Amino acid sequence: MKGMTIKAMTQACHGIYHGDEGAVDIEISAITTDSRKIQKNGMFIAICGEKSDGHDYIGKCFDDGALCCISERELPGESRPYIQVESSLTALKQLAAYYRQQLDIKVVGITGSVGKTSTKETIASVLAQKYKVKKTQGNFNNELGVPLTIFRIGEEHEVAVVEMGMNHYGEMHRLSKMVRPTHCLFTNIGVAHLEFLGSRDGILKAKCEMFDYAADDVKAFVNGDDDKLITLKDIARTFGMDPSRDVWADSVEKLGFDGVRCRIHTDTKNSFETVIPLPGTHMVYNAMAGTCIGLALGLSIDEIRAGIESLKPLPGRSNILHTEHYTLLDDCYNANPASMMESLNVLDDTHSRKVAILGDMGELGPQSDSLHASVGEHLKNLHVDILVTIGTLSTALHDAAKKSAPQTRCLHFADVDSFLKETDKILKSGDAILVKASHSMGFTKIVEALQ
Repeated sequence: MKGMTIKAMTQACHGIYHGDEGAVDIEISAITTDSRKIQKNGMFIAICGEKSDGHDYIGKCFDDGALCCISERELPGESRPYIQVESSLTALKQLAAYYRQQLDIKVVGITGSVGKTSTKETIASVLAQKYKVKKTQGNFNNELGVPLTIFRIGEEHEVAVVEMGMNHYGEMHRLSKMVRPTHCLFTNIGVAHLEFLGSRDGILKAKCEMFDYAADDVKAFVNGDDDKLITLKDIARTFGMDPSRDVWADSVEKLGFDGVRCRIHTDTKNSFETVIPLPGTHMVYNAMAGTCIGLALGLSIDEIRAGIESLKPLPGRSNILHTEHYTLLDDCYNANPASMMESLNVLDDTHSRKVAILGDMGELGPQSDSLHASVGEHLKNLHVDILVTIGTLSTALHDAAKKSAPQTRCLHFADVDSFLKETDKILKSGDAILVKASHSMGFTKIVEALQ
């Protein structure tokens, strides 16, 4: 890793070095917090987690080829190189910030209340048509995941696409210090994390901390159809469905689970038609975001279109699964009211019998009941045949749907296992089934069972 000698890292994290002085000028090959992924001449950072203590694996990591480890404790009797620090997590972030400064690379930082991961995947797919791209794996977007993403950027990479998530003030500030984005993209300002940030204005303020350590000549892009983000129009280019945006889309045609077709305009004279292979009108916004970043980094229209059309789904995120008996929309990785309503719209566009299996949405604060109820009320204009709700919070969703959508058969279960015992009585072969809830609900168990 460029510039990552033991001596430089000791200084970067304000640590105390123990070991052979002859090793301090050696560059390490990789950094990890997972003892199972240690590489020869790599570094292991021992972090105390909820279920295990990384310090218990330091000896094994040395045996497996680690050159150096970071520890919050002195290690009596250990002669191999290690750096002692007050906080391993703080050291992790300090080292990521230091390593980022060694890299001459364009970095796209992505934040927003909804759609960060799918937008990240779209932008990465577009940029991969011209550049060697490193992107956030999955949704490693917090103060542990972001530094791990930065460490995976190699000298061969030309662009990095980094997802940046937060739920408290100050978090985005610390992420920005590590990422130092050259391009900032904001998807939307929703109601996720109201529990900690109080209001959508509070969420916007916290998200804008991304600018704190952005490049001096940073280029920013925002969803101009969002009433909060449009306030940034003087410092950012906009995208949206309104022709007044810098990049806009029209001629949107929903193709059910097969995706969505649209025309994207890059200015008043130039446009292109594309078919986005993932379902939902929200994917049009992702495609416009990819178009904005692609144009900013010098891609042609043909390259941008190819990147959009080669997009692949991730498990748990608008992933279509065709099983022997059902067609599943596996969207169970996470949920908030806006994304849940959009997924219901996608389900409504199918021509099979429609079943929605929905669960609790977390971190909604005092408005949790009303926000769950808003999803239930959304069903009144849809033609969903069966609604299954699971969990304590989703009782409000169930009650609102039962009142607002008499065309829908509404069933409620306390937990996943209770529902799975009744699937044979509820589901029919040929059903189109949406599965969506916050990650903590464990709805992957439902997807696995229905597969």
